[in-house]
Amino acid sequence: MADHERISFLPLPGADDVPEGVARLWAKSEEAFGFVPNVFRAQAYNGDQFQAWWNYFNLLVNKEGHLSNADRELLGVVVSNVNRCTYCVVSHTAALRTYTEDERTADLVAINWRQADLPEREAVMAAYAEKLTLHPADVVESDLEPLRAVGLDDHQILELVQVVGMFNLTNRVSSALGFVPNAEYHGQGRS
Repeated sequence: MADHERISFLPLPGADDVPEGVARLWAKSEEAFGFVPNVFRAQAYNGDQFQAWWNYFNLLVNKEGHLSNADRELLGVVVSNVNRCTYCVVSHTAALRTYTEDERTADLVAINWRQADLPEREAVMAAYAEKLTLHPADVVESDLEPLRAVGLDDHQILELVQVVGMFNLTNRVSSALGFVPNAEYHGQGRS
């Protein structure tokens, strides 16, 4: 594979080198999206760990929860931007564009959420996600008050914190190993 085609600093496993569950996920992704996300291919080098990560990520980000899919993707894009995680900014901005059907706002969030003219609820969530990402040791109980003031209940606050934590973990893995986003993400959610 040429350097411009590399998707990770580590070698990639072949289809015959991954556990059956990973192979099924790759096939399911190919069927649903028309491609296998590079993060699935790159992390599958350690198949069992990848599957454990995916099960929790999928539960937090993709399944029905206390926050909407758009809320969770907003948090993911804000955290990924703060962490300068190329893979996650590109892939989750595509998802945010899709869930919100608002290309402009999603693209602005990917660069600087403060310039995206977010509604108050989303802006408060973004500010909290940014603080927890940049200054986790400075987060105190009173930081939850603005979240409650815009209508988030305790289930939503817990989910918000879990999503922010998951994206911080995933950003670090993706950045440390040089994961490259699939070209398909750049056009998703665009008219």
